[in-house]
Amino acid sequence: MTNNLTVQMLAAAVLAVALALLFGDPSWTTSGNTIYDIIALIKTTFLAALRMLIAPMIFFSLIAGISNISEAASLKRLGGYTVGYYLVTTLIAISIGLFVVFFVHPWTAHPPTLESTLTFAPERMIDPGSDSIIAILQKLAMMAFANPISSLANLNIVGIVTSAVLFGLAMVVCLPTSSPLFQLVKDINTLIMKILSWVIALLPIGIFAIIFDFTLKVGVSGELGGTFLTQLLQFGVTVTIITLLHGIIILPILAGIVTGQSPLALLKRATQPLLVAFSTSSSSATLPVSIKTAEEKLVVDKSVSSFVLPLGATMNMDGTALFEAVAAIFLAYLYGIELSTLMVITIFLMAMISSIGAPGMPTASMSGMQIVLLAAGIPLEAIAILLVIERPLDTFRTAVNVNGDLMGSVVVNHMMTRKNLEPAH
Repeated sequence: MTNNLTVQMLAAAVLAVALALLFGDPSWTTSGNTIYDIIALIKTTFLAALRMLIAPMIFFSLIAGISNISEAASLKRLGGYTVGYYLVTTLIAISIGLFVVFFVHPWTAHPPTLESTLTFAPERMIDPGSDSIIAILQKLAMMAFANPISSLANLNIVGIVTSAVLFGLAMVVCLPTSSPLFQLVKDINTLIMKILSWVIALLPIGIFAIIFDFTLKVGVSGELGGTFLTQLLQFGVTVTIITLLHGIIILPILAGIVTGQSPLALLKRATQPLLVAFSTSSSSATLPVSIKTAEEKLVVDKSVSSFVLPLGATMNMDGTALFEAVAAIFLAYLYGIELSTLMVITIFLMAMISSIGAPGMPTASMSGMQIVLLAAGIPLEAIAILLVIERPLDTFRTAVNVNGDLMGSVVVNHMMTRKNLEPAH
């Protein structure tokens, strides 16, 4: 199914470019041609379907994630070590991404190529002209503590996240874990993810319409198109390099420092689940192999692996957070959207939030990508640009996510063992 969808997406993109170049006319975008109107309708409908799911997906996935963590928090030290490790590695991934954004960014060697296609004023979380930290914090506070219903209706991402966290924490504090409300939230979240899978199944159709429209506006056969393809390739290579840097160098070294084991040896013992993750692009599908490898080859206690790895498959998405943040910065540049330093930091924080609770299936990061794009005021149709190269990048990203979980199980197991060996005071 995954491979079929991938082939269909690539075929749709190639067909859209070919038909637009061979039979299309750029004047269609302004003259109201019937064919173009139909394709524009398909594009609008597809993007509206994606947008429809953003608010409920964020709200219920975060509440469900908090409830899962809280249930396991009865284990206290195990939960604390696990969440602490995940936060540290995610912050490291974000730091790498920030470094690339500020100091590498090879795509900026060319001028923005999509600026002319942005025909509306995008909504942003933060005014790019804001130079006062207090003013920015005031605006964020107003957005964060807005009416929950209003936040959901108006797609106020900051407000949705705040409301979800508060509701989740209140449920944990006030209700027993056996409360039917916990199950209701999980069931609703399951339903939303099912609807999302239906929308993802329509990706080839949506991609065709978006790429066809995009090709008419830009024209990949000209000088502008050549520049765009160069920038896209530069982005793909850059994000792949930094993802692998984090996954196969930094994470094993961090685990080695904590446990005293050889980073290379740890990486070799984790090879099998990494290959499965690379081939399936699904951390959920890799989970059984990850648990077996952790217990048999990495010598992780079953009580630790059964908690750390399933939780990591839900909330520990270093590769996903890194990709979404750098991709948003890349797209913002292509569209000529000005980003201040604080806006960049906001984007990275939203990427971290959106990666928590992301479904462990191929292309699922595109659902969270919507949140990050909205933070920067980037049109949702820009997702189609990423989808052209997203699938090969997803293989590396998923492998890094899984390796982060495996290294986390080793670190947490060491911390738990060391604590148990300490004499009582």
